[in-house]
Amino acid sequence: MSSRTADDAWLHDLLLRGTWRADGDDASALAATLAARDPLVDGSGGVTRALVSALAGAWERGWQPADVAHAVRRGGTVRAARLVVALVAEDARRTDAAARAPGPWVDQLRDLGALTAGDPAVVAAWHRAEGRPAGEAWREVLLLATTLRRLARIDQLLPPPSRWGSGARREAAAAPDDARVLRRIRALLAKAESTEFPEEAEALTAEAQELMTRHAVDTALLSDRLGGRSDVSTRRVHVDDPYVQAKVQLLGAVAEANGVRLVWYRGLGIATLVGLAAGLDAVELLFTSLLLQIGQALGAAERAAGRRSASRAFRRAFLLGYAGRIGERLTSARERATREAAADQGVDLLPVLRSRQVAVDDASTELFPRVRSSRSRSSVDSSGFRAGRAAADSADVGTRRAHLR
Repeated sequence: MSSRTADDAWLHDLLLRGTWRADGDDASALAATLAARDPLVDGSGGVTRALVSALAGAWERGWQPADVAHAVRRGGTVRAARLVVALVAEDARRTDAAARAPGPWVDQLRDLGALTAGDPAVVAAWHRAEGRPAGEAWREVLLLATTLRRLARIDQLLPPPSRWGSGARREAAAAPDDARVLRRIRALLAKAESTEFPEEAEALTAEAQELMTRHAVDTALLSDRLGGRSDVSTRRVHVDDPYVQAKVQLLGAVAEANGVRLVWYRGLGIATLVGLAAGLDAVELLFTSLLLQIGQALGAAERAAGRRSASRAFRRAFLLGYAGRIGERLTSARERATREAAADQGVDLLPVLRSRQVAVDDASTELFPRVRSSRSRSSVDSSGFRAGRAAADSADVGTRRAHLR
């Protein structure tokens, strides 16, 4: 065995089966040893090969590109996050993901900026670009390898590269009306998030919500008239610190009000949504918008209470109170929109919507047969909870009529 082959095998075994503590003194000592041995940081390319192999293992355990990037961001540094994206791009190049991967996988690569691969010697190129000492870079590599190695098995929602086959996998294109509506919704929310005038933001968000609600109803009616079946999909949403549990309560409230089922991977910051495409789009877009609204509302509540900096207990309780009240308002808005749509169309929508909800519930049970429902039972700051509910009463959830044109 040549010296280079032996070095590669040693590095592969070290990175993928190592037992050091990435946050301990032994990791720093090991990084210093590696820096003295290879100051270029992966001069042979063996580290890149080992880390790409670790990614392949993560794909087999149910992880997707956006999930891995999220996990590294949560537990690592900005530099480690840039490295894992570069590794994902190299993996995509090697697997020809742009042509062979399922559509949602390709979408994630595009969102990460990982559809265009860079230097195949990923780790060495990353080290040069970051301009950090070799010992520091090696420690980042060890931390990343540990993170990838410890990714637990989760439910596999998309086939991994090993099951893509040799031919290109083509996804059905979105209908022109679907794409048009989503573009309008995203544009409205982008304007709402960028404006300095609260009244304008509320009006724009209201119009976006009405578009989402009406589009979901119109899609259900069209599918029923054409004899189509209810195609249930899944989507993952990543929830970041701080106050992850409270944010998940908000996501759950939005999901429930839109007929979408949510499964939460406790400790990973990852939620899986199960629902029809229109419902998934509505939940994801509205949740993102409400996170921005809740940040502004919390700041206003703090000022009204004369607080320079609210306690963690107040902030968490505010988020929980906001989530509960938003759920109530969204459910009422959905029921009202359904009645109005039924009156416009002159049909009874309940059988159509009920059959689609049954399809979602059945799919969720099939995908997650061992999931148990749970509710938070911890005590909360009463003033923060009341302030959150009051703020939710002012939040825009879309109560105006808006017809598709």
